[in-house]
Amino acid sequence: MKNLKVVFMGTPTFSVPILESLIEKTNVVMVVSQPDREKNRKGHLLPTPTKLLAEKYGIEVFQPTKIKEMYEPIINAHPDIIITCAYGQIIPEVILECPKYGCINVHGSLLPALRGGAPIHHAIINGDKKTGITIMYMDKKMDAGDIIYQKEITIDDNDNLDSLYEKMSYLGEKTLLEILPSIIAGTNNRTPQDSTKVTFGLNITKEEEKIDFSKDDYVIHNLIRGLSSIPGAYCFLDDRRLKIYNSKLTNIKSKKTPGTIERIDKTGIYVSTNTNLLCLTDIKLEGKKRCLVNDFINGIKIDEYVGKVLK
Repeated sequence: MKNLKVVFMGTPTFSVPILESLIEKTNVVMVVSQPDREKNRKGHLLPTPTKLLAEKYGIEVFQPTKIKEMYEPIINAHPDIIITCAYGQIIPEVILECPKYGCINVHGSLLPALRGGAPIHHAIINGDKKTGITIMYMDKKMDAGDIIYQKEITIDDNDNLDSLYEKMSYLGEKTLLEILPSIIAGTNNRTPQDSTKVTFGLNITKEEEKIDFSKDDYVIHNLIRGLSSIPGAYCFLDDRRLKIYNSKLTNIKSKKTPGTIERIDKTGIYVSTNTNLLCLTDIKLEGKKRCLVNDFINGIKIDEYVGKVLK
């Protein structure tokens, strides 16, 4: 496949293993990424992860602000195939019709479940026990194209967003390379999605990141797992934002108003919910560094925090 001309469209670290394997196995002629937006401490823009890798190999990088209005360089690259993975914009039909082998997407769920930009987050938040990678043909609707191939993965009880994100990234790489030869040969399967089973995993909003302690303990626990470490679930302690990166379920029945700190010790901050106490173990209080609760309590008077309500 070394003569296969590929335009790769992807942006975050999730896309990097896939792009690196494509660079090794095919002829990647262009990488299309979202514009650089993240900044370092000095305020300088940081290159996106896929841009950084492309520049390492001397591959042309294209970063349109709006792909629907700025797509000519992709057409002019005359790709045999376009492969996308976590790109971040809807691809216009003019691009979809360009390559002879079509536009292929590597999606982080078992479609038609969890269409959208945050399927891995939502799989954990929903308490799902499994998810997977879908290789699919793209069409003009979001994640609605025909399925080529799927591979399933178990979500472990101790998985959070970071750990599952990494597992899924490498599963996506392996799955794409496994099926790509059949796509080129025209021997692959092509199965329409069942529209009656569609669910969505859309990008997480700021409102969805906020913890509601009036919910059951396992619901809050899954939210914390599904947002750790970025962007991080949060609540407020007095008027200061408290981000929570890890928690543990207990069998201790809550006795007070949801959100009340009932106990603090070196094992964690025990907070009441609608059901049992939830033990918070890894936190970041606004104005302080992220730390384990065992370190946090060294600098506080515990009695001043017990009884406070997280909101």
